[in-house]
Amino acid sequence: MAPILLDGKKLSQKIKDSISQEISKMVSSGKKPPKLATILVGNNPASETYVAMKVKACHSVGMISEKIELPETTSTQELLQVIRRLNQDSDTHGILLQHPCPPQIDERAAFDAIDLKKDVDGVTTLSFGKLSMGVETYLPCTPYGMVLLLKEYGINPEGKSAVVVGRSAILGKPMAMLLSEMNATVTICHSRTQNLSEVVRQADIVVGAVGKPEFIKSDWIKPGAILLDAGYNPGNVGDIEISKAWEKSSYYTPVPGGVGPMTIAVLLLQTLYSAKDHFTPPLK
Repeated sequence: MAPILLDGKKLSQKIKDSISQEISKMVSSGKKPPKLATILVGNNPASETYVAMKVKACHSVGMISEKIELPETTSTQELLQVIRRLNQDSDTHGILLQHPCPPQIDERAAFDAIDLKKDVDGVTTLSFGKLSMGVETYLPCTPYGMVLLLKEYGINPEGKSAVVVGRSAILGKPMAMLLSEMNATVTICHSRTQNLSEVVRQADIVVGAVGKPEFIKSDWIKPGAILLDAGYNPGNVGDIEISKAWEKSSYYTPVPGGVGPMTIAVLLLQTLYSAKDHFTPPLK
């Protein structure tokens, strides 16, 4: 079987079209559309670009977007005051704090100040804890986006060996948990794992989440493996050497156009869930 491209652009548009239809129904029945508040602290050009993309995506589906820009000199307490205001605002359904914040900000304290019911980016310690315990919550957007890609293409991880290369709290670890929830047998690796190439060679599913360009080499890939590349590095390359590895795979995500578009689609989807007053439905 020829390798099949997991088209994140196509699926993300399908999700956004569905969200748009739901919002139209909400508005026609007299309800306010969902609202996502995005907080940007400082003048990071990449962050400004990401926030602009999220604002544009909100508008494209009929969602209200509140963009809050704070100066580079903002203190943790000043940021917490903004988050508390949004927590108390019944018209705000989702709160996104754009990472990274300037160094004087206690970023973890700021993330954890976000109300669980508005943590549509899945970044709080409480959301992570609920995910690890199998309790309904909002999920980190990129891992959940990869799960939705698997589901869309009828890929069942049950019984498969999955290797996640990367262990961040919003990508590698939650992706490993989600795959485990779907009954895969999961190994979490990282850049210091001994004999990493041999570990990856055993994998039916390989997740690149290490943040290093083409770190996972094509000759590490088992024929027929499923490749999920969550990396996006300079030169439009991911964490897997997809340019060569795709030919050996059964399914693969391109970079760009694979996992990236799904991240924003999931952010909008979970904001809609919040407006409907429920968490992300269980995977099963």
